[in-house]
Amino acid sequence: MNQENPLSTDNPDTYIAAAFATDDPASIAKALGEVARTRNMSKLAKDVGMNRSALYRALSGDGNPEFATILKVVKALGLKLTPVPAAHCESATL
Repeated sequence: MNQENPLSTDNPDTYIAAAFATDDPASIAKALGEVARTRNMSKLAKDVGMNRSALYRALSGDGNPEFATILKVVKALGLKLTPVPAAHCESATL
């Protein structure tokens, strides 16, 4: 992922969006972790209610963070997770 979408501290929301576009949970967690590390990880951990080392592990790309953790991190980074219809699907099924 890093070769196709290098981390840009100027536009981390685009980097995170590209990770979500992969539909790969590990890529999403890793991108969130990389962006989080460009900011104050201790403050972010406090904002999401985790200790710093647990947050590092969860967002390593090898971790398996809970969906609630992903939502909290996204919010703490000043972003919002919003579902949109998939362009390639003619109808959504749940």
